[in-house]
Order: sequence, then structure tokens, then C-alpha cells
Amino acid sequence: MRALTWQGRRDVSVETVPDPEITDPDDIVVRVTSTGICGSDLHLYEVLGPFLAPGDILGHEPMGVVEEVGTGVTALAPGDRVVVPFNVSCGTCFMCRQGLQSQCETTQVHEYGTGASLFGYTKLYGQVPGGQAEYLRVPFGNTLPVKVPHGPPDDRFVYLSDVLPTAWQAVAYADVPREGSVVVLGLGPIGDMAARVARHQGAGLVIGVDLVPERLARASGHGVHALDLREHEKDLAEAVRELTGGRGPDAVIDAVGMEAHGNPVPKAAQWATALLPDALAEPFMEKAGVDRLAALYSAIDLVRRGGTVSLSGVYGGAKDPMPLLQMFDKQLQLRMGQANVLRWVPDILPLLTDEDPLGVDTFATHHLPLEEAPAAYAAFQGKEDGMIKTLLRP
Repeated sequence: MRALTWQGRRDVSVETVPDPEITDPDDIVVRVTSTGICGSDLHLYEVLGPFLAPGDILGHEPMGVVEEVGTGVTALAPGDRVVVPFNVSCGTCFMCRQGLQSQCETTQVHEYGTGASLFGYTKLYGQVPGGQAEYLRVPFGNTLPVKVPHGPPDDRFVYLSDVLPTAWQAVAYADVPREGSVVVLGLGPIGDMAARVARHQGAGLVIGVDLVPERLARASGHGVHALDLREHEKDLAEAVRELTGGRGPDAVIDAVGMEAHGNPVPKAAQWATALLPDALAEPFMEKAGVDRLAALYSAIDLVRRGGTVSLSGVYGGAKDPMPLLQMFDKQLQLRMGQANVLRWVPDILPLLTDEDPLGVDTFATHHLPLEEAPAAYAAFQGKEDGMIKTLLRP
């Protein structure tokens, strides 16, 4: 089969690799019909190379049609249409029963002390082959895949793999009161969808911050008060407080993460670390890595006293300095973590209708064949061609 593989920093290529096979009785094999490029894929493209090996198959936002099932699979049959959550979770352990599929005890990666394995996402999370491929082996076939109806286009359902649950959790963790206010930092796919979810759930004021004109215009079209960071980099806090009665918003969602626009020192450290030999870079990132924290610092500064900061952007630093005095003094609540996909699917699935209240049917800006994935990664990383969300068609 053909699959997108990691070959080095800023170097991905579509290669012919062995087809996946059933290895356990509850495995299924899915023929992938759509698969997204995620903002966190860019962390693999740019920063997290020391935890990848040449040939690793990327991608964690797939859906498709079941081609083959193991002897122990009773919940699905060949021909069923499924979305595959990015968490590799068993559905039956203590953590899964708590709705914490991102902490699944069956697939935790004990070697690195991390949570549940993830499709297509480094040795830190199990080095499981990903879904930017023609076929995908999916374990836990009775409990992990989300069965969806035939008929509507893939765009209706594919975001159940990551974008929708991640945005939904970001808003749930933000705990925005009815008619309250929330700032979303970063209007990429997750931030854009989080802003839509917040409005759908009754937030009175949703402020979106970004510096990409296409993202700002798109969010504005969905009722978001967009602020251009290029115009407000020095007075963002003042601009936000002016919109929120001088107090600041009830919540801030950081949908940016480790590659924030800002301080050039940690940026240089990230780049330098990525260029080290893996034997040196891997332990350094595990024990002394530092993220670019401009977005997180802004979130802490912007939010009102007693408010909530919700992190959906991915951070990976082991030694990130935090302004604990300010956080304690402001009595902030801080919630974060990988999305627990299956926890939120029952809330989201009823919204995926012809009425399309969240705009999923038109959410993608680009639909491309799998063979064009390397160029799409480069364009997405460079914020070119108005690219916000790309779906690949294997």
C-alpha cells in the first residue's frame, strides 16, 4: 500500500509499504477513504523528530470502510463505515471507564511514562502506524472504532477522529458560563472549531486571536470577534479587557501549543535540539526541553481573576517555567490534556446532520490525493495557500 512516511526533519514522503494484517482476534483492517492533516502533525514535521524513525507512518485522523475483521470482532463487519479515534484505547480498563481514553491503562507507554498510545505519533506514544495511508490496522475492533452511516460525505464524520472531540473538550474544560466570554488563542483547525462549539453552547462573546488573515476572516464569518495579533501584539491584553468590561474573559483556550509565535530564545533551542543526533536530543527533550510559551503566558495574563485556562495545544517541554505567583494570585483553574475522543462522541454525533450547526461539511479548505501530502505539509507549516484544514484522499 501507499503511505505517508517520516524521513527526517521537514522531510516526509509517500512510499510503498507492507499492507497491514490482522494480528489479534479483535483487530480490524480499514480501507482509509479520508484522513486529515492535523496541526500536531507539524510537531512531528518540525520538533519531535528525535522520537521518530525513518519510515514511520504518520496520521491520526482517519475514517474509512472495514475491509477485514478478526475472529473476535462481533460489533463490526466488512463494509461498515467507521471513524477511528486518535487515542488507541481499549474501552474496558479503569481509565476508559472514567471517560479518560487518553490515559488508557492497556496502551500506556510505560517506557516513556506517557499515556495511551496514539496512531501515527512517535515512540513517546507507542510508535503505532498511522492513518495517512491506504489501509490501517485498528485494534480493539469491538470498542474503539465509531460506526457511522453510509450516505453523507466523509467531511460530515471524519472530524470525530480528533478535531471535534478536541475542540469540544477544550470548551468543556474552559467551563464558559452561559452568555459568558472566552478568548481562543490560535484559529487553526482546533481553535476555529472550539470557537464554533463555544458559540453553539451559548457563550455570549467569543474572541479569536491569530495573525493569519484567512483564519481571522473565516472565524469572523462564524460570529467570532477576531483580533489580529499583528496589530495587537503589544496591547492584546488591553484590547481584550476593553471588550470584556475591563475584567478579562471568563476563560481562555490555548489552541496553539509548543510552536507559538513569540520568544525567539526557546524557538532557537527547539530548532537546535531537533538538529542534534537522536541519542542526544531524545534525553534532552525528555528531561530539559523548553517550549515556546508565548500563547500560554498570554492566556494566563488575559483571563479574568478566578477564571479558567484550557489547554488543547500540545506542549512537550519537561522544564517549562510557569508564572505560579501570577497563577496563584489570580486564583486560576488550569485544565489540559489529549482529548478523550470516545468521551465526547455521544454529545457530538447528534449534531452531524444536514442542518450542520458546526459547519463540518465545509470545514476543510483543501481536499488532496495522498500523493500530494508532502507538499501539503510544507504549505500547512508555512501557512500558505489559505490552508487551514486539509483532508487527504488515499
